Amino acid sequence: MVSADLARFIVGVIGNVISFGLFLSPLPTFYQIIKKKSVEEFKPDPYIATVLNCMFWVFYGMPFVHPDSMLVITINSVGLVLEMIYLTIFFIFADYRGRTKVCISILIELIFVSIVIHITTLALHGTKNRSLLVGIVCDIFNVLMYVSPLTIMKKVIQTRSVKYMPFTLSLANFFNGCIWTSYALIKFDIYILICNSIGVVSGVLQLFIYAYYSITGSKEEEIIEKEPTKEPTKLQLSVVEAPCKV
Repeated sequence: MVSADLARFIVGVIGNVISFGLFLSPLPTFYQIIKKKSVEEFKPDPYIATVLNCMFWVFYGMPFVHPDSMLVITINSVGLVLEMIYLTIFFIFADYRGRTKVCISILIELIFVSIVIHITTLALHGTKNRSLLVGIVCDIFNVLMYVSPLTIMKKVIQTRSVKYMPFTLSLANFFNGCIWTSYALIKFDIYILICNSIGVVSGVLQLFIYAYYSITGSKEEEIIEKEPTKEPTKLQLSVVEAPCKV
């Protein structure tokens, strides 16, 4: 019979692989930035947020904060390096305003993380108290990252088009939440469990919305294609063009 520690390790390794794939998902975007030598309308906000998230989870996994969390450290360390590479590429090709935003944001994050580290190590004693503080901070930022696709879901509902919601990314987010929820349940970790169980719910909602509008949206497109000779009114034209608006 497989021991709980071995099962947790295997699930954690699978979680590392899936999370690594998610961290690599922005590569096509940054390839286009390098190719065009411009960030255009691209925003660095998600990657700035992920840097902060990864820094806190690396700190959470430290032995003096939450023992037996090496796999949490490994994947978030890799994620931190990748996100910094993405922001470096953005910095190179951004204008003065974009570069200033990145620099100020990273500086504020470093100050914030330093304050939390000092409070945790100097004012709190024992892994239980340290896990409590750092775990709550990690959960807050992780939940914010998991609910961020709500803006995309809103756009899908408004436009009745799934072109704004990548299916593979939604599916990967769902599996990522499932794996890390299982990891947290094998050897109970309330802080990993909270944020990733919310991630599972968010993933289910994304997949449901994708499935619904990929079916109903395609039917609407078929109806429009069957009436090519009919001259659209101004109101109809605005409805047809709605999915193209950004």
